[in-house]
Amino acid sequence: MIRAKEPKKDVQKKSYHTDRFYAPSLTPKVPISESAYKEVGEILESKVKILQSFVEINQAVFFVDVSDLRVALQILKELDYDILSEMSAIDNVAINGEFELFYQLTSHESSHKNRRRLRVKTRVKEGEEVPSVCDILKAANWSERECYDMFGIKFSGHPFLKRILMPTDWIGYPLLKSYPLKGDSFASWYEVDKIFGREYRDVVGAEQRDSARVDRDDSINFARIGKEVAKGETPKDSISKITYQEENKPPVVKKFPTTAPKEMEKRI
Repeated sequence: MIRAKEPKKDVQKKSYHTDRFYAPSLTPKVPISESAYKEVGEILESKVKILQSFVEINQAVFFVDVSDLRVALQILKELDYDILSEMSAIDNVAINGEFELFYQLTSHESSHKNRRRLRVKTRVKEGEEVPSVCDILKAANWSERECYDMFGIKFSGHPFLKRILMPTDWIGYPLLKSYPLKGDSFASWYEVDKIFGREYRDVVGAEQRDSARVDRDDSINFARIGKEVAKGETPKDSISKITYQEENKPPVVKKFPTTAPKEMEKRI
């Protein structure tokens, strides 16, 4: 039986290799009513509509509508979940046209054993604005700016919604799954245009933005451990001197004939 191929909605959606016949087991989800978060869930549900809730790896997760986000976080803050340790988004635009925002909260209240943690999640459409919560949780100020900088999600009511990591004139949002891993054409010329000017593109050349690039013939930017040479000299293991054909062995088969194949009983 051959498993059906999944449509390639986005080339960046899966950036790692997995065996197509391997299905990882999901972490178990416990109902809120059967956990230590039962009281918190009941209080929260009395004020806002809970779209989905469960406990996963000892942490409560509450999905709320974006219109109820501020109310939910205010209630949880009053219940001593007053520390925002993390806030960001997940790009699911290629799957369902939405972003999934999460707010990781921690309570250091002494009555809560092991310092309880919970997560509030909400979903927003591409281009939809999210109400800022930095007046409720101060740590959200920079987190919302980073989320805007990396995903392009706008937060209404934020006091200073500007880029925080990328240059203010940068084009595009680097953490979108549709954003090329090596950057787009704008990224390739950004430093050149900024420092030298567009008229020097032919002289300087585009930026090398491949972080995994290694050139064994380049002794100016790379050093071969154990085979170092003076800067600019030809490396001792230059690619032009390397051969992958073993001595006194049959020649490497470059083209396998298909007209008269032979079935081997064992590997030679």
